[in-house]
Amino acid sequence: MPLVFRLFLLQLGLAAGSALAQPVADSLAQRALACTGCHGKEGRAAPDGYYPRLAGKPAGYLYNQLLNFRDGRRDYGLMSELISPLSDAYLHDLAGHFASLDLPYPPPQKPTVATPELARAEALIRNGDPARHLPACTACHGERLTGTQPAVPGLLGLSRDYLNGQLGAWRSGQRHAQQPDCMAQIAKALTAAEINVMTQFLAGQPMPADPHPAAKLAGTPPLRCGGLQP
Repeated sequence: MPLVFRLFLLQLGLAAGSALAQPVADSLAQRALACTGCHGKEGRAAPDGYYPRLAGKPAGYLYNQLLNFRDGRRDYGLMSELISPLSDAYLHDLAGHFASLDLPYPPPQKPTVATPELARAEALIRNGDPARHLPACTACHGERLTGTQPAVPGLLGLSRDYLNGQLGAWRSGQRHAQQPDCMAQIAKALTAAEINVMTQFLAGQPMPADPHPAAKLAGTPPLRCGGLQP
C-alpha cells in the first residue's frame, strides 16, 4: 500500500475519532430524546396517535402526569421505569421544556358517525348534562378546548383512539389522578357510546387560530379536581 494512501487513512481515522470524542451538550432538548423516541419528534405525537403529543401542553399538566406515572397513579411499565429515579425538580424542568415548544398540529381525523350524533356529542361537550351532574368539557378544558393554564390539557389535536383509551381507563379504574379524581367521576357517568361519539367529534376538529391553552379557567371549576394545580 502506498505511503501516501496509508497516511490518508490514518488521518481519516484520527478525524473520525476526534469527532466521536466530542462531548454531547447536556441540554433539556438532549435529555428529552428519551421521550421523543415514542412521543414523536420534539414531542409532536407518534404517527399512530398511541403516544400523545407533549409539545405545547400546559407545564403543570405534563408535570402532574409525570408524577402520576412515577408514583403509581398511572400504570404503563415503560413510562414508570423510565422516570422512577427522577426527582421532582428534574420532572418539572422536563415538563417546562415540552410546554415551551410551539409546533404545528396534525390534520383532524374524519369522523365515521352521522352528523346528528356529532351534534349531540358537541352539545354534551359544550353544555354538559345537568340532569346527570355532568359538567361541560369546556368548563375546564377551555372554550376553544385547547386547555387551560396551569394544568388542564387541550382535547384537540389528539387521536380518537388515544382519547377513547384514556376515558376508558378512567371508567375501568386503570387510570387515576390526584384526589379528588374528577375525571374518573365524569368518565364513569358517560356511556361507552357517548365516549365513542365525543372522541370522534374532538378528533375531527381543526385547531383554532390560537391553539394555545387559555390563560386561566373562565370561572369556578364545576367539580373539585385534584389535578387542577401543578
